[in-house]
Amino acid sequence: MVERKQLTLEQKPETELRIYAYSIQDAAHEGQLKIGQTTQGVANRVSQQLQTANIQNYTIELDKSAHREDGTIFSDTSVRKHLQEKGFEKVDLEWMRCTTADVLTAIQELKTGEDLGLGRNQDFKMRLEQESAVEKTVTYFKSVWNSKSETAPRFLWNAKMRFGKTFTSYKLVERLEAKKILVLTFKPAVEDSWKSDLYSHVDFKNWKFLTEISDSDLSLLEIDESDPIVYFGSFQDVLGRDRDTGTIKAKNEWIHTTNWDLVIFDEYHFGAWRESVKELFEGEDPGAAKSEIGIEYGGDLAFFDEARSELSRDEDDFLPITTKAYLYLSGTPFRAIGSGEFVEDQIFNWTYTDEQQAKESFASKYPEKHNPYGALPSMSLLTYQMPEELIAIANQGEFNEFDLNSFFGVQEEEGSFKFTYANEVQKFLNIIRGTDSAKNMDDLKTNRKAPFPYEDVALLSYTQHSIWFLPNVGACHAMAELLQQNHNTFWHDYDILIVAGKDAGLGAKALPPVKTAIGKGLRTKTITLTCGKLMTGVTVPQWSSILMLRNLQSPETYFQAAFRVQSPWSIKNPNGDNPDEEEIMKPNCYIFDFAPTRALRQVAEYSYGLSPRASNPESAVSDLLNFLPVLAYDGSEMLKIDAGALLDLNVSGTSAGLLARKWQSALLVNVDNDTLKKIINNKNLLDTVMRIEGFKKLNSDIFERVVNLSEGVTKKKKEKKEKGEKREMTKEEKEYKALRKEIQEKLIQFATRIPTFMYLTDYREYTLQDVITKLEPDLFKSVTGLSVNDFHMLTTNEIFNPTHINQAIFAFKRFEDPSLTYTGIQSGEGSQYGLFDTVVSANVTGE
Repeated sequence: MVERKQLTLEQKPETELRIYAYSIQDAAHEGQLKIGQTTQGVANRVSQQLQTANIQNYTIELDKSAHREDGTIFSDTSVRKHLQEKGFEKVDLEWMRCTTADVLTAIQELKTGEDLGLGRNQDFKMRLEQESAVEKTVTYFKSVWNSKSETAPRFLWNAKMRFGKTFTSYKLVERLEAKKILVLTFKPAVEDSWKSDLYSHVDFKNWKFLTEISDSDLSLLEIDESDPIVYFGSFQDVLGRDRDTGTIKAKNEWIHTTNWDLVIFDEYHFGAWRESVKELFEGEDPGAAKSEIGIEYGGDLAFFDEARSELSRDEDDFLPITTKAYLYLSGTPFRAIGSGEFVEDQIFNWTYTDEQQAKESFASKYPEKHNPYGALPSMSLLTYQMPEELIAIANQGEFNEFDLNSFFGVQEEEGSFKFTYANEVQKFLNIIRGTDSAKNMDDLKTNRKAPFPYEDVALLSYTQHSIWFLPNVGACHAMAELLQQNHNTFWHDYDILIVAGKDAGLGAKALPPVKTAIGKGLRTKTITLTCGKLMTGVTVPQWSSILMLRNLQSPETYFQAAFRVQSPWSIKNPNGDNPDEEEIMKPNCYIFDFAPTRALRQVAEYSYGLSPRASNPESAVSDLLNFLPVLAYDGSEMLKIDAGALLDLNVSGTSAGLLARKWQSALLVNVDNDTLKKIINNKNLLDTVMRIEGFKKLNSDIFERVVNLSEGVTKKKKEKKEKGEKREMTKEEKEYKALRKEIQEKLIQFATRIPTFMYLTDYREYTLQDVITKLEPDLFKSVTGLSVNDFHMLTTNEIFNPTHINQAIFAFKRFEDPSLTYTGIQSGEGSQYGLFDTVVSANVTGE
């Protein structure tokens, strides 16, 4: 009888061959790596090897798969042999004299069979948001090319720092199969990132990067079948004129005769460089400021004449360049978006809010995986109301806002700087470290204690390395001297770094002393005093907080400075046994501000900038506050501010005069050529516009004259550019600009009547459109002189910008609330504000 045995099926083992490399920190192994392979786990294998010798001072530098895409494998012997063929020394058995980057390159070459060169060791893929940016851009470009083959489409990436704009731009080039790429920027210092991304990644093998082009390089541009060629230059140089002749620089003529496949404008928001640069460096000495601007934005920037008109949307008006498409890159393109320069289909957004949402979402979905956003710290804004005695000596405006520039004002005495209000500044220093006796007494009475930057235990670790952003060079020196005085023993633990004035060095040369003082950042303490230096394009991982001690007006400049402290700080492979492990050293970072009203205004305006198309201004603020919490200290306690409270505080710090100016903004109306052509080609629309009070004294042909003059001037500009003639503003150009401005002013004058109408109507909860067209048509006509049909004609043809009108109406009604309370009219729970074309809740919870 045959004995029956049960057949047991064994599961196939999941074995993966890994190539590893480790270093030993001693003199005998300096500059060497041990390269091996294992299937049992790299950490276990290395531990086995070194355990018998009792070696503990080792670091696992690399852990990579030895499997190719086709299923074949390569060995550690192959890696070492490949390195030897490249000229690296084999020291002993499995030890090689090389770097981790060299081993990565060798592994990648063995995987692909390609010679990548010594620098190509990066093989990462696009993140989801980067893929989305490329896909949306390609889709838009193709849609325009299919409908208007002669049109060069334009697309904007509104992406904050660390989005990976250079790598993603190159992947877009790859998708478009473009061969000739021109990159222009106002900030030449970003050249390194464009070059390093191109030459370090395996996907861009054989691509060429050019800056100062030679005659031999020019021949490359004639070969359409070749690999892509990227030329990098500055706006100032490429579009600038010869100082003597006023014509295009001879060395750049080839740029204007080349047919480019793609033109990329990097740091596009610096097109409005005049205001932002002036504000950023206004604290420097005049000579030093000019040098700083030259270093940061290029030496010819002051000479560069930005010929583009504010109202022009056609690149040909200011760019003597031929291309198939334009890509704009910016972290703060608020003006470009808000003015309607780009519509929704032309914009990809990746904001601070998007980044933090991705960080939170990835951690929730994949808790066991490495979070690619994990090292990007979240931000918090803490604002402090200073005591009345400090506010009294330095206030400005009708609301007595704390004037930081005045408070930290200085006087020069015998070659050194002293604070004008030295006693009060000393009191300020006592307050921020929680030792002000009067403040402590108040805390005892209220049984509440606010978290101050240099007193609260949780905040002290984030103020270990901080930036103090002061009004000017003198204030930086005066602050350094005060902190170092004998009685200020608390501050003696900090290395005080003055990064201001010509003695600190120009541009990036001011950075090395800071990095030297900080070192690894674990045992040191530093305070960096600046009034503009190192506030753009600089990464210091250990900076974890910034004290805003100067007035900044624009949200772009404010957050550009604030984002200096949002640089990631982490340690890769902290235990030496897992190259993919990362220890986050800075999960959060902080902005400390001592002028609350101004700070909240910056947050509100920044929120609008991030979400310019949001129909509800409150939701834009609420979205940002989810990831940038604002805590306000009112003198007695620290409270978290929600969107509604922030807007209330923001509006309470304004006046009827300031609100009125919102209704005098050029952003409320559209007077570009496309809009004027609508008026010309639609008799009913033309008749409606001419019924507006301001237009009754004008001839109806004014719109056609502006368009014709504008197109004629554009044509002459092109002809002069082609001939290389010097460009000067002609009589025609002056005339059409003056006429266009007159049209703009007449439309704005009409818009200023809307607040009067809102004040007179009781229907606050309905949209303005509904009130005008359905509820109060007679009242509207008596106030504005236009009928319901007239109003409908103007709005459907987008003569007015609904986004900005929504914001202006919202501010008006929010400001109006307190006065209505006295009459018994109150925005109670569940009440609404009717804006221009939408309705929003009058009560914001932030949810």
